[in-house]
Amino acid sequence: MKEYIVSARKYRPGSFDAVVGQTALTTTLKNAVKSGKLAHAYLFCGPRGVGKTTCARIFAKAINCQNPTAEGEACNECESCKAFNEGRSYNIFELDAASNNSVENIKALMEQTRIPPQVGKYKVFIIDEVHMLSTAAFNAFLKTLEEPPAHVIFILATTEKHKILPTIISRCQIYDFERMTVPNIIRQLKMVAEGEGITYEEEALNVIAEKADGGMRDALSVFDQAASFCQGNITYKKVIEDLNVLDADNYFRIVELCLENKTAEVMALLNDIINKGFDGSHLISGLAVHVRNVLMAKDEQTLPLLQTSERQMERYKEQAKKCPAKFLYNALKLMNDCDINYRQSGNKRLLVELTLIEMSQLTQPDDAAGSGRGPKRLKTLFKRLANVRPTEASQVAEAEVRNGGNATEQKEDTEPQKAEHQPATAASTPVRTAAKSLKGLKLGRFGKTFNNLRNRDDDAEGIDDGLPDNHDTGERNEFTEEQLLTQWMAMCNRMPQEMTGIAARLKNMTPVITELPNVEVVVENQILLDDVQKIKTRIRKTLALALKNSELTLTLRLAKPEEIKRVLTNHERFEELKQGNKAFEKLSNLLQLEVN
Repeated sequence: MKEYIVSARKYRPGSFDAVVGQTALTTTLKNAVKSGKLAHAYLFCGPRGVGKTTCARIFAKAINCQNPTAEGEACNECESCKAFNEGRSYNIFELDAASNNSVENIKALMEQTRIPPQVGKYKVFIIDEVHMLSTAAFNAFLKTLEEPPAHVIFILATTEKHKILPTIISRCQIYDFERMTVPNIIRQLKMVAEGEGITYEEEALNVIAEKADGGMRDALSVFDQAASFCQGNITYKKVIEDLNVLDADNYFRIVELCLENKTAEVMALLNDIINKGFDGSHLISGLAVHVRNVLMAKDEQTLPLLQTSERQMERYKEQAKKCPAKFLYNALKLMNDCDINYRQSGNKRLLVELTLIEMSQLTQPDDAAGSGRGPKRLKTLFKRLANVRPTEASQVAEAEVRNGGNATEQKEDTEPQKAEHQPATAASTPVRTAAKSLKGLKLGRFGKTFNNLRNRDDDAEGIDDGLPDNHDTGERNEFTEEQLLTQWMAMCNRMPQEMTGIAARLKNMTPVITELPNVEVVVENQILLDDVQKIKTRIRKTLALALKNSELTLTLRLAKPEEIKRVLTNHERFEELKQGNKAFEKLSNLLQLEVN
């Protein structure tokens, strides 16, 4: 029986022209051979299985060829080429640095550099996985690498360039190998299939190329596995069965169902996929790649980014026409969040299901029948209720329930309209009860109308800007400094995001009552005083409304030098706390507490 040789070895390139996907790099090496301008050290770096060691061997053979061709290739006829092809050349040495990484191994190699070649011009030392050398071995290698004998050339190969000492890198010519593209891998697999007499479907080769993840050696290994399983006829269905790859039709189907808001069908399809043995993270990562490809297919400029077969590309184009760009962006964000949280999740299936449910509702209108109250509408309602007193909140909520989320506009000092008699649900019963008990209450007494509550742009911003400065509600309630400080901090906490900076500085100020209802605030510096002056009117109106005193006045003044307190460090505050509280001091001494 004829000895079987795996495709990765049998079809290993023997010349620069046979190398796949590295045209620019091989052209440079051929030109160096033709011109005779050779460096003393080369560094080949790149992903696994892209031809680093192969190119190093071809380059070493071409360097020592006695009759190189006009294109810079080895002739394969001279004694040097024959010796290399038969594995008996004494001019080319290969060292695996992964298993020979000690100082002694490098010293033994350096001894070999002293002996000139018997046949050919150069002694070529190929060191594979050079990043595995120890630091001491690198240092022992450094001097020889810097000033090698004239007849010595080093070719270093690595997949992890960042682990090599900078002093080594600076002494080498660096060649970065590219990842193999899917079309290049498919072309090579077709050539191998024809050479082996194997029939194939292009879709099957596309799956193998994608599985290889940019490595030609990996692609050939998977090809051999698929050829053995398929018994010489490589089909798409058999390949996805053999490699346990999720059929791309599932991804197309999920996107179509999400566009049609068919959540139940998406859940059923997810269940089928999981029952076939596929992991939830596998589905999410594959679906993310699919949606990304659909997004790339929406524009002619990004079509080259699709590394897939022609037939598959057409399918992506067809689906891209149906998918709004916003849907694709939001879907990618949802799947990215799911991928990040998947490992930490205690219920991984539920996380995947929630992600797909959200995807299936991305194109659904907020007010679609049967969709219920949307999250945005609920958020708006809660914001409104957060900034309104309890009596007002009951009426606003009642109006929201009665009118489906849109409180009807009513003029100031008018009574709310009576709700139509509808069967009370469990959720709305408390609200309706509260509304009935306050049936005759007028919002005008609070300086508010339903129109105010509905149309305010600064929902719960914390600073009232919807009323005139001289508006008088007739309230003259007295208030204490404790109540004043409470409302002051509440106002700062409710200020909008764009005012976060000034809100933080307002929290450090302490308003005081000079003479009821006059309030004074001391500001530490002129710049901050100017900023607060711009919103002084809005602050006064907010406090007046919250404290129920329309005569409240607000005075801002610049702090005197003796009033400015130095900001204490954490250590100083800790010591001050110990001095003022004997129990805390005893506890800190007992536990030996310290401040970092």
